[in-house]
Amino acid sequence: MEWAFRTSKTVCLEMRPVNVRLARRTRGHVFVVMLAYRIVRELAGRWSDLNLTVEEGIHELTTLCATEMLVNGKPRCQKIPEPRSSIRQLLKAASVRLPETLPCKGIRVATRKQLPENRITR
Repeated sequence: MEWAFRTSKTVCLEMRPVNVRLARRTRGHVFVVMLAYRIVRELAGRWSDLNLTVEEGIHELTTLCATEMLVNGKPRCQKIPEPRSSIRQLLKAASVRLPETLPCKGIRVATRKQLPENRITR
């Protein structure tokens, strides 16, 4: 139980005091954190033979990307390239099979971490 509580307070799950006024929002926040905790436990069990932490495994998975395929200048789909061996091991241990392509819905995902405006483009 102590490990579960400590894990829910880590940077990965971020169950912190949130400023919400409605009880359903508080319950929603705790539900999402507990669901994430359950996923962390599942991945820890499945990746135990790979000699890495769940945080290290997830960090490794963040390098997986997709290439947007354009047809007549419009996005058609996103092709997932063949992952490198370390990512293949993680996916296999978690029993995850990636599709070859993903539909392109034109949705952009923003992260909390903003890129600097004056970054060097290559």
